[in-house]
Amino acid sequence: MEVIYAFCVGLLAACGFFLVLRGRTFIVVMGLTLLSYAVNLFLFASGRLTLNGAAVLGQSAQYSDPLPQALVLTAIVIGFAMTAFLVILAMRSRADQGNDHVDGQIPVRPVSPSLLDKRNG
Repeated sequence: MEVIYAFCVGLLAACGFFLVLRGRTFIVVMGLTLLSYAVNLFLFASGRLTLNGAAVLGQSAQYSDPLPQALVLTAIVIGFAMTAFLVILAMRSRADQGNDHVDGQIPVRPVSPSLLDKRNG
């Protein structure tokens, strides 16, 4: 169970890093969202994965640690606020610059020589 959980957290983090390195703002926002999900799962797993654990001490033999749950709840709120801010920032950048590239410049694609010959001929 722990191996599958760790693999899923690693996969979410890897996909998030890959998307953050892209050139369009919406894809970067999606990457940051995936990264925040990976961090939330990692924080939640730091309190050990237990089944049927009580949240209150003394109610059962096993209990769940409340600190990672509080950290995850705080991280969810901060992640939501960050995502909302980034979406508004991306919309403002799109309105001001006319494109949604991260650096504000549309990349120039090289034209193949065969296409230049067809245009000149």
